[in-house]
Amino acid sequence: MIAPDAYCRELEAYLCRKNDGHLIRVTGPAFEQVCGWARQGVPLTVAMTGIDRYVERYYRKGPRRRPVRIEFCEADVLEAFDDWRRATGVPLIARAPAGPETGEAEVRRKGEPLATHVERVLARLTAGRTSQSDPRLRDALEAASRALDAVQAEARGARGERREGLLARLVAIDQALLEAARGTLDEAAHAALAREADEELAPFRGRMTADAHAAARAAAIARLIRRKAGLPVVTFE
Repeated sequence: MIAPDAYCRELEAYLCRKNDGHLIRVTGPAFEQVCGWARQGVPLTVAMTGIDRYVERYYRKGPRRRPVRIEFCEADVLEAFDDWRRATGVPLIARAPAGPETGEAEVRRKGEPLATHVERVLARLTAGRTSQSDPRLRDALEAASRALDAVQAEARGARGERREGLLARLVAIDQALLEAARGTLDEAAHAALAREADEELAPFRGRMTADAHAAARAAAIARLIRRKAGLPVVTFE
């Protein structure tokens, strides 16, 4: 398990890259806040996902006015951690006290309409196709985009069984994308992601049954594959 000070330095360097090289030191209250994430067992890549969410939303507001500070990412990091725990089924160690109020933290909007979700995922898939070098994954992204185009045409105003059918189609599209990404990995790459998943789950291992740990490990590996391939989550809850 990574030491809290090393954890902070890793996230400091990551945020520096997201800020186009502008370094803002993680010190004082911010350092204690980030150490709290480490004590809770928030994996580095999950914390990075939370940072990504905040920075992506910040970009959507227009030209950036100032570099993002890590304190602003607190709500998104903890939400990403909750998402990860639900996906893997790992137990919560402890919830650290919330960090200082910054006035900047903004939780990802809940209750997003299905049509809006599909539109956002389509934009991510389009961007992914242009930057994807592996033809197998590029073809999978194109196939997913075509399938989502059909869903988008029906998503607005869908209710009841019709909506449930659309949600099931999103699950199928998501699984097909994930399997395509998995197929692009060689044995060494897959083993490296498995080791990373084991490191993520290490703080929780003693609190899980063997079956629960096996399921959590599979879910953690799948999430890392998705992150490595730059795939959005297509499913909708």
